[in-house]
Amino acid sequence: MKIRKGRGYVYAIQYHLVWCVKYRKPLLYGEVERRLKEMLKEQSEVHKFEIVEMETDKDHIHLLIDCSPQHYLPNIMKALKGNTARFLFKEFPELKKELWGGHLWNPSYFVCTVSDRTEEQIKAYIQNQPTKKRKRGRPMGV
Repeated sequence: MKIRKGRGYVYAIQYHLVWCVKYRKPLLYGEVERRLKEMLKEQSEVHKFEIVEMETDKDHIHLLIDCSPQHYLPNIMKALKGNTARFLFKEFPELKKELWGGHLWNPSYFVCTVSDRTEEQIKAYIQNQPTKKRKRGRPMGV
């Protein structure tokens, strides 16, 4: 975990974020997954926080982010979920056919703070997500 400096303060703030596709539909794979990751990286640059680790598992996404004390987490989540949903629906209109009501993401999310003692554990957990095989639902033909 990096110790960073701001104007008049020193900080090290990381969050583990997880959110799911609405109805836990297995839609995050192939080109959709690739574009989602690109979009999240773009959003991190726009909103000036760092994605330390990122991984998806067909129906949910894990992020480990590093941010400053000025970041308000609900605003970060609103930007990440809202912008990615809007752009993914635009690029992949077939996604809406898989989701009743037209919402890509479940409205809730998980967040926990990360200390330097747990950072490596969370990184390892996120990195190992793709190795788990899920049998829930059928993949969409994207």
